[in-house]
Amino acid sequence: MRRPSRRILAVAGFAALALTTPAVPATASPATGTTVHPTEHVCAQVAKPGMATCFAERQTDTMRAALAPNALPSGFGPSGLRSAYNLTASGSASATVAIVDSNDDPNAESDLATYRSTYGLPACTTANGCFKKVNENGQSSPLPAADSGWAGEISLDVDMVSAICPNCHILLVEANQPSMADLGTAVNTAVSMGAKYVSNSYGGSEDGTEPSSDSSYFHHPGVAITASTGDNGYGISYPASSQYVTAVGGTSLTQGGGTRGWTETAWSGAGSGCSTSVTKPAFQNVSTGCAKRADADVSAVADPQTGVAVYQTYGGSGWAVYGGTSASSPIIASVYALAGTPGASDIPAAYPYSHAGNLNDVTSGSNGSCSVTVQCQAGAGWDGPTGLGTPNGTAAFTAGTSTGGVTVANPGNRTSVTGTATSLQLSASGGTGSYTWTATGLPAGLSISTSGLISGTPTTAGTYSVTATAKDSSGATGSTTFTWTITSSGGCSGQKLANPGFESGATAWTASSGVITTSADGEAPHSGTYLAYLDGYGTTHTDTVSQSVTIPAGCHATLSYYLHVDTAETTTTTQYDKLTVKAGSTTLATYSNLDQASGYQQHSVDVSAFAGQTVTLTFTGTEDSSLQTSFCLDDTALTVS
Repeated sequence: MRRPSRRILAVAGFAALALTTPAVPATASPATGTTVHPTEHVCAQVAKPGMATCFAERQTDTMRAALAPNALPSGFGPSGLRSAYNLTASGSASATVAIVDSNDDPNAESDLATYRSTYGLPACTTANGCFKKVNENGQSSPLPAADSGWAGEISLDVDMVSAICPNCHILLVEANQPSMADLGTAVNTAVSMGAKYVSNSYGGSEDGTEPSSDSSYFHHPGVAITASTGDNGYGISYPASSQYVTAVGGTSLTQGGGTRGWTETAWSGAGSGCSTSVTKPAFQNVSTGCAKRADADVSAVADPQTGVAVYQTYGGSGWAVYGGTSASSPIIASVYALAGTPGASDIPAAYPYSHAGNLNDVTSGSNGSCSVTVQCQAGAGWDGPTGLGTPNGTAAFTAGTSTGGVTVANPGNRTSVTGTATSLQLSASGGTGSYTWTATGLPAGLSISTSGLISGTPTTAGTYSVTATAKDSSGATGSTTFTWTITSSGGCSGQKLANPGFESGATAWTASSGVITTSADGEAPHSGTYLAYLDGYGTTHTDTVSQSVTIPAGCHATLSYYLHVDTAETTTTTQYDKLTVKAGSTTLATYSNLDQASGYQQHSVDVSAFAGQTVTLTFTGTEDSSLQTSFCLDDTALTVS
């Protein structure tokens, strides 16, 4: 049946911004005499709940079309950026840096070619396999609608990857619209297509649903994911506040001064602050003044007054100077790519915290006023606007974290059972003399001895991010981070989903507004009173329902559910509307309008591969702009044996 129109509420984690600056001539600052350029936020848009904004800022008086051959604005190019951050133009040709943005830039590849040829960089095209552009589902077509503002963001992002890692491949994943569901899907797609480095130059305010988005979109061990902290000064932004990403702040960068020949201060626009809903990750073992996750972790140039050169023709007139933390996020993602492949079980955001001595500490400047000074005022060590500092080579972004030559062996992911004693002996190499061990993030009931033996009886089921650190007799340290999953002592029997038939409403489930409903919404449940009703609008729409579940180690596990597909589509050959079933980022099954049936059909999927893990099971329905398709879900179960 055709579903009655329902109000679409805000998507988790975003509140859009509307910022514009008129194009007026540059002026001189009365205080310093330096030139102050007018700027604009290129993704200016009507404020709308549930939508993200990009963080690209552009000088409006430096845009160049054809003043002269290769006429460039005064922004930094590849050689300047690599000099500032002590980087070489190396990097494996097999490394892929993914850029996640919204909407399409139809000139992305041709503009990139101009940027790279101007600076003498190797060609990066679809033809030679270096550049690839896809939609949020990983397909080359159809691409989303073009948008001139997001095209500026895209140009900035791909140019910064080119500047820092010219040998890297570039994967541009374009979301249908700037919502968390679409942008998050694009992140998952980037990872599924093999990218080990993913940059996100967008964000918005928190609304309490960030833990769900974290588990659905950003928990990808072994992948370095970066996110911009924002351009509005002191204030938190998501997904930069995710516990699984490297939050990238911003600096003002000038050439000259200091021992490195470059000077950096905290940029006044860089975002920072304390999350209200994201747990403080174990690796953030510094004083932040925050009870939960704090931004930023590291930083790079972002001030549009000391910005970077970018070439953009869709929505731009050629060369321009850009800034914003939209510049610093792809810069840091590319530094990770230069540093090498992350450890398979690592959260690479932890690396800089074990390598703080290998960063340029930024000690002056601020991004506003706050009650806890370190959150908005740059100083020695960690601070909100610049994190631990800016790159000084790649050492701070490398797996196998160490300072002074101490390297801790990563033991790999661990699994134990509540009520059962367990132990793990850690090891390290290098440095001087014997080691003294400490650890953070251990499961409840476990402790570590000074000799590196973790032992005890775990008491609480869950997944824990553990960071173990060894210190040698000279004070040099090395650290490693791994995941320790504690499963219930219930063993391999029973059904593990909470509220499997939705009879307690949204309890235990995270769902789009109106998805968990009753027969009053036009479709009957398989049994009981409630069901999950995805899509059915006959307009472009996305619905999700998800739940995180721990699958005991060593068990055979099966996910089952009853599904009724009802559609007004008449085709028997074309998929217009789709339901995707995922465990984490892994697709388990897909259904479409072609699977319509007169009643509920039971489906089963083997998920034994996830035994010993806590995964988020997600059902996502996507509907196009024409005829409706309803995906009705009920009586789910995850049975272990």
